[in-house]
Amino acid sequence: MGEPSLTNEQSSRVEHCENRKEGDEDAPISELGGHHGRKEFVVPAVGMEFESYEDAYNYYNCYAKEVGFRVRVKNSWFKRNSREKYGAVLCCSSQGFKRIKDVNRLRKDTRTGCPAMIRMRLMDSQRWRVLEVSTEHNHLLGSKIYKSMKKMNGGAKRKIQLSSDADDRTIKLYRALVIDAGGSGTSDSSVKKIRIFPDHPDHLNLKKGDSQAIYNYLCRMQLTNPNFYYLMDLNDEGRLRNMIWVDARSRAACAFFGDVVCLDNSYLSNKFEIPLVAFVGINHHGQSVLLGCGLLAGETTESYTWLFRAWLSCMSGRSPQTIITDRCQHLQTAIAEVFPKSQHRFGLSFIMKKVPEKLGGLRNYDAIRKAFNKAVYETLKVIEFDSAWRFMIQRFGIGDHEWLRSVFEDRGRWAPVYLKDTFFAGMSSMRRGEKLNPFFDKYVHKQTPLKEFLDKYELALQKKHKEETSADMESRNSSPTLKTRCSFELQLSKVFTREIFTKFQFEVEEMYSCFSTTQLQVDGPLVIFLVKERVVSDGNRREIREYEVLYNRTAGEVRCICSCFNFYGYLCRHALCVLNFNGVEEIPSRYVLSRWKKDYKRLYVSDYETNISDDTERVQWFNQLYKSALQVVEEGAISLDHYKAALQAFEESLSKVHEVEKKHE
Repeated sequence: MGEPSLTNEQSSRVEHCENRKEGDEDAPISELGGHHGRKEFVVPAVGMEFESYEDAYNYYNCYAKEVGFRVRVKNSWFKRNSREKYGAVLCCSSQGFKRIKDVNRLRKDTRTGCPAMIRMRLMDSQRWRVLEVSTEHNHLLGSKIYKSMKKMNGGAKRKIQLSSDADDRTIKLYRALVIDAGGSGTSDSSVKKIRIFPDHPDHLNLKKGDSQAIYNYLCRMQLTNPNFYYLMDLNDEGRLRNMIWVDARSRAACAFFGDVVCLDNSYLSNKFEIPLVAFVGINHHGQSVLLGCGLLAGETTESYTWLFRAWLSCMSGRSPQTIITDRCQHLQTAIAEVFPKSQHRFGLSFIMKKVPEKLGGLRNYDAIRKAFNKAVYETLKVIEFDSAWRFMIQRFGIGDHEWLRSVFEDRGRWAPVYLKDTFFAGMSSMRRGEKLNPFFDKYVHKQTPLKEFLDKYELALQKKHKEETSADMESRNSSPTLKTRCSFELQLSKVFTREIFTKFQFEVEEMYSCFSTTQLQVDGPLVIFLVKERVVSDGNRREIREYEVLYNRTAGEVRCICSCFNFYGYLCRHALCVLNFNGVEEIPSRYVLSRWKKDYKRLYVSDYETNISDDTERVQWFNQLYKSALQVVEEGAISLDHYKAALQAFEESLSKVHEVEKKHE
């Protein structure tokens, strides 16, 4: 789209923090993360900028010492007239290979052709910018790397001399074009006037201190969350317009549970203090799981398109099978462009939540609402829905109501009878009374400031992660109580997580409310059955409903008109009755979804294509290893015994990796 954007690998500018005074509000946090007093340096990345060449060299040398290698200058470029340096390549001392005639037979040759390097250039702004980075080494890294300090001349040595010890040098992240609503930070009142774009805002309306809060959060996450991703969208004036961030847990969760994604933009559309949007999925316990967050300047097609492209890039280009959003033309246009293969649906809970607002002022509102609910929740066929809708419109004389007219035109994206071929994995809210609660419900209210939200954000994630870990342990270490003698119940009690099994178990129990299963039509192996069920409707009135179920005896396929399997991911009571009627004692494997299994995250294997570039493949290796390690970390923190076992496992794994390394030497 042409907008300038910065990632965590592009937006971090690094400079030295000499003479920083205690209490200096404008000086960003310098040391974040770290263990037992150890300083941690930011990994070199394209886009980093430095005040001088010496600062750049100093940074890379400090980073090299931390990692365990030595630095040398591979190339330097100077202007012809002034002899001013304008470009350089710094590399690992093991880069390249010595010529035969230069080899000293008395000294071991340490050159391995190591590719680690940074290439930088002096820009028009008179700052040095990193243009190319390689952080990969092809040799063992060690701690004896001080010799690279000895070969510098006196001037350079003074520039980079660490006060008393190399570890005492403070490195800080340079503020990366995150500008407060007050402008560039000057005291000029004319600069501090906030420009407001009510219809098409061009930047985030950040309050005083918000940019520092964002900066502090990103610093902390970069140093403590190795797979953390963020991207910034800046307008032509360099002001922050849109932003997205996805922490390591969310990236891992998306690989497991990114098949169905709901975009919650209620904070943005309802004009909360923070213009937040959240990507939310459902895990194997039926719990909501965060897949990413963003801040948008406004509800525009451009902002949503930027957000979706950024999120898709973070997720290695893997689009969700189904994406659920509020009913919004801007979202519809952006999703059609970025996720053309995804099924875009409007969340029914979003539609139903607006009924009081849109219809509350009408005469006979209560009766209209009941008719509306009846058409939505009680019809099983398209013809029944359309007929019930027309009856409602004619009976109450509301044919000219604009909102009702527009939602009826969009019925193919939200009405349950039209969505039976869409997989929702339990995010459908297709039953009366169901709703999707915002992920940050109870953590964010309309006036919550951004600074407070960033603190609550981590609390919310910690609580969600704790709930998932507890549910994992409970599902694996306990057996649910069976309530029937049905073989289907016993079968899935062994594989499903406790929460999902409880929902399926209810369907098994309700098989007993289905009192008749008869054949309606036979066409070779295809048979249509009619299942009658006693149900309780409004006013506790009991009635009988009929459900058609298609069964393929040869293929073992079963499909009910209620489409419970696509909506919730498990078979309904009507389909179970048909299987039972046909003497089937075990649910076919295609209806036992892996995403609901107790050990799903352990069994999960990435289905990435094999014909990919080496760089992309390495990223995927990292992501897969990180996801696997994260599971050990989460469960290793449960108790002291768990911790000891996890720590021992890590040590053994690292030892085995080192053994592989030695074999290749």
